[in-house]
Amino acid sequence: MNGEPETTTDPVWSRSSYSAGDGGECAEVAATPHAVLVRDSKDVTRPHLTVSPARWAQFVRYAAR
Repeated sequence: MNGEPETTTDPVWSRSSYSAGDGGECAEVAATPHAVLVRDSKDVTRPHLTVSPARWAQFVRYAAR
């Protein structure tokens, strides 16, 4: 540490509060300034899905019905 703030380009992934944490089916989401990233929490080495914030908002509205 040299006294400068640390910066990172790694996305911060979040898991649903409904996830039981037992390794079952779950997705993780990370928001960036220009995209929303979605990945399988069981295999985070696989590629993630990238969607626009507008499309993600549309999906969330649809899923909340």
